[in-house]
Amino acid sequence: MNYHKLIALLFALALPAVLLAQSNDAAKPNPDVEKAVMKMEQDMSAALTKPDAEAAAKMLADSFYAVNPDGTTQGKAEFLADLKSGKFKLESNKLDDMMVHAANADIAIVTYRSTDKGSYEGHDLNGQYRWLDVLAKRGGTWQFIVSQGTKIEPAKKP
Repeated sequence: MNYHKLIALLFALALPAVLLAQSNDAAKPNPDVEKAVMKMEQDMSAALTKPDAEAAAKMLADSFYAVNPDGTTQGKAEFLADLKSGKFKLESNKLDDMMVHAANADIAIVTYRSTDKGSYEGHDLNGQYRWLDVLAKRGGTWQFIVSQGTKIEPAKKP
């Protein structure tokens, strides 16, 4: 992993904690932010399952950075290229257990679980995942800034 990717990864992982710590409103739920951000999550889910790379592109900030469940990272261009080419296929994507943490009126951290059916380069991606997304409101529009996913593995029997 090169130095710039390492710095970006550390920043992405630390950003939510820093934003929440700096905000006096972090503990106060904001129903408008929660509603708008949950809609963004559902809209992105729909764009990925269609697939509609054009719709997804509008929802991703130019600086978008993803940490995938396998530990690989992608920027906006690479993510969209995989979606357009069919390299990444998401047949179904059910979101639940969603929580929105509004750092302020323009920054939100979202955690949720997804139950997915799909593939990447022909490899099975079926299963459940936990996600952490950071969204920012820019020019009146919410955009995804960072997304990090972790596969939920079945509990191992002793």
